[in-house]
Amino acid sequence: MSTHTFTGVIDRFEEDLAVILIEAAGQVVDEIVLDRAALPAEAAHPDAVLAVTLTDEGEVTEIEYEPAESADRKEQAQSRFDRLAERPPSDDDDSS
Repeated sequence: MSTHTFTGVIDRFEEDLAVILIEAAGQVVDEIVLDRAALPAEAAHPDAVLAVTLTDEGEVTEIEYEPAESADRKEQAQSRFDRLAERPPSDDDDSS
């Protein structure tokens, strides 16, 4: 039985279940649902990035929390938000 490791991102929690988006080449290719208790304790929050190893049948064999990647993505998202939140200068802001 062969396995493949993908990037997974916790999208949301629905009661005791975690919905994880599976990415390949930067694109979401699948979604898996696991018991929240199956996650590493430090990864039990939305947007946590995981290394998820799956069998060819889609069974999870290993989950590892990626704290550095989680922090990087959070920082990138905050940076995009900050840029979008900046007001473009209006004509009234011009100094004469």
